[in-house]
Amino acid sequence: MKKIAFSILMAATVVAFTNCNNTKTEDSKEVAEEQNEAKLDTTALEDDSEFAVAAADGGLMEVQLGELAQKNATSADVKKFGEMMVKDHSKASEELKTLAAQKNITLPSMLSDDKQKKYDDLARKKGAEFDKAYISFMVDDHKEDISEFEEAAKDAKDADVKAWAEGKLPVLKHHLQMAEAIDKKTK
Repeated sequence: MKKIAFSILMAATVVAFTNCNNTKTEDSKEVAEEQNEAKLDTTALEDDSEFAVAAADGGLMEVQLGELAQKNATSADVKKFGEMMVKDHSKASEELKTLAAQKNITLPSMLSDDKQKKYDDLARKKGAEFDKAYISFMVDDHKEDISEFEEAAKDAKDADVKAWAEGKLPVLKHHLQMAEAIDKKTK
């Protein structure tokens, strides 16, 4: 009897130890997408939810990178741009959270692995090196964002998702113009 109890205790210890050492976490964006696929019954809603998830992931990154810019940048223009990113993308994220709750869409609560890698890469830079890398990334990222938001504003099946995407385009275009102007100064 003691041998059986000891064997069970040892097996439980091995399982607990193995689970504690499994540090691989699931990608927040992928988890949200999987949850949405499971609960949304039509492909049209899935497409709109995929846009919302991507927009939320991008918004989280913009806010966190904006905060980083306020700490790591040398240029006053880059610091001010980072401040604008935090303000504008925090507001957009709150609006998206409200919309997602109304539409039963799950959004990621933290950066996806891809966005986290970009954040980590920029976090290693300081001063002028950070300024150039951050602003260059903001130009490229906002071009991509504008394309995705224009597509959603045109093709989203849900009228509210479509209107939200369309409403964010002027702000994203303004961000791109600002980033491009700063990018010219930093080169």
